[in-house]
Amino acid sequence: MSQSVNPTNRGRIEFIDIARAVALFAMAIYHFAWDLEFFNYVERGLTGSGGWKIFARAIASSFLFLVGVSLVLAHGRTIRWRPFLIRLAQVVAGAVAITVVTFFATPNSFVFFGILQLIAVASLLGLLFIRLPWLVTAFAAIVTVALPFVISHPVFDPKWFAWIGFYQIPPFSNDFIPIFPFFGAVLAGIAAARFALAHSVFDRMRGWNPALRPMWRLGVLGRHALLFYLLHQPILFGMVFVFSLAAPADTQVVFRADCQRACLAERDGEFCERYCGCAERELRAQGLFDALMGGGPDETQMTRIREITNQCSFEQTK
Repeated sequence: MSQSVNPTNRGRIEFIDIARAVALFAMAIYHFAWDLEFFNYVERGLTGSGGWKIFARAIASSFLFLVGVSLVLAHGRTIRWRPFLIRLAQVVAGAVAITVVTFFATPNSFVFFGILQLIAVASLLGLLFIRLPWLVTAFAAIVTVALPFVISHPVFDPKWFAWIGFYQIPPFSNDFIPIFPFFGAVLAGIAAARFALAHSVFDRMRGWNPALRPMWRLGVLGRHALLFYLLHQPILFGMVFVFSLAAPADTQVVFRADCQRACLAERDGEFCERYCGCAERELRAQGLFDALMGGGPDETQMTRIREITNQCSFEQTK
């Protein structure tokens, strides 16, 4: 193959488009669970801990890995500036739209640097690596992932700097994907694609296209990932919101269940009953209960909520 011809000129690779579509469906499942949590139909904190947190990180990493692969496929031989800039502009526009919408919908946890913002930045930074030897880029990926475990400082805690990834306290945001460590997934994709090019792996993957033809609808979806990303969450969120109007969740039951579950991990049932009753009573008295259960407390309110729960714990221990 001529060095001046990009790999995409040899034809699309259906497997990659299908893999992107599978990641989109996984993302929709996660966001639906998040919506259920937001409207108090499942336990609070469900999607931000345990297996759900790992699931979310795996989804984000898979998207970013495919961003790196796609950069090499589209621009690995020569950068096609016009389609690159058009695609970049679309991603930036989508990122701005997400920020604006979430700022008005959930102002205390709006998306200031989510996956689209990272994809936009990573697309530019990735151009520096798409022609380097794959081992060099793989090493850079490892360093990028490891650095946040070595470097952290309170100066990076504000939103103006948190997007870099060296914060000590993560910011409030519904979707926060900092450069470190997540740019490492893009670099891993670039390294894998460079290795695949050197060993004719992509040519063999194109040979799978006829066998994957029955899954062509997934391939089409994978080629329109940005549109799906922008539309699916407003649709899912709207569906759960409409359902909540007809059958709202009992926030008192949800609060008691969540409080008891967290408390019983460290204390006995009698203490937890008194503690949770105190916490609910004081939160309602100070007008913070609805903010907490509505998923929208700001940092000042969260500080006061912690003070109340600590005070209730202290009083019930005496």
